[in-house]
Amino acid sequence: MGEAELLQKTGMLVIRSVIYFYGDASSESLAELISRQISDHWNEPEADVQLKTGIYRVHFNITGIHKPDIQPEEVWYNDVPSNNYFRIEEFAQGNISFVDGLGCNTGYFKLENLLQTSTTAAHEYGHTLGLDHPLITDIRGKGKPGIMYPRGTFCDAAMQYDPLAEAGAYGGFMNPVHRLVKKEDIQNLRLDRLHFDEDHRAVVGAFTSIYHDKHIKGELTE
Repeated sequence: MGEAELLQKTGMLVIRSVIYFYGDASSESLAELISRQISDHWNEPEADVQLKTGIYRVHFNITGIHKPDIQPEEVWYNDVPSNNYFRIEEFAQGNISFVDGLGCNTGYFKLENLLQTSTTAAHEYGHTLGLDHPLITDIRGKGKPGIMYPRGTFCDAAMQYDPLAEAGAYGGFMNPVHRLVKKEDIQNLRLDRLHFDEDHRAVVGAFTSIYHDKHIKGELTE
């Protein structure tokens, strides 16, 4: 989730997201790393968007804050559209990071996923802005995968976990390290549909406001 602002004098459309991290595996250095990775990936295509008032260059301003003492009430009652909240733990039910829906401001990160590849957080951030996984997940012959392709995608051999593996066999699926944000990912955000107020601001995504308790092995979660 984020707050978009039109800077008409400079021709920029800035999307600001502040991500608060909590949980036993969160740290100041990790919060800084994740926010930088998201920013680097989403700003890489240097994409423009056509709005009614002109063409704007899209820029993502991402801030990561380690806040281990965050209270559930802060998440539940937050009304600032740029604020997002993610728990980070070594263990996660389902063994995977997740968000609480398409266009959301909360979720749960498995530490190992974040350390394996810089695209995990950027992928989940795309979900918070409303993007889903592509319907077709066989992109052989189409080059590098966009940021929203999920694990289990069929891709060219050079981008598999094991380039020598047969497609679909062990090691024969997309290695997420090869994902990147493309201009079409920015276009898929449909920023042209945003409703800007008199201050030239608009909301991207929606409030889910779910505080996540720590997942415990052997216990069912929400």
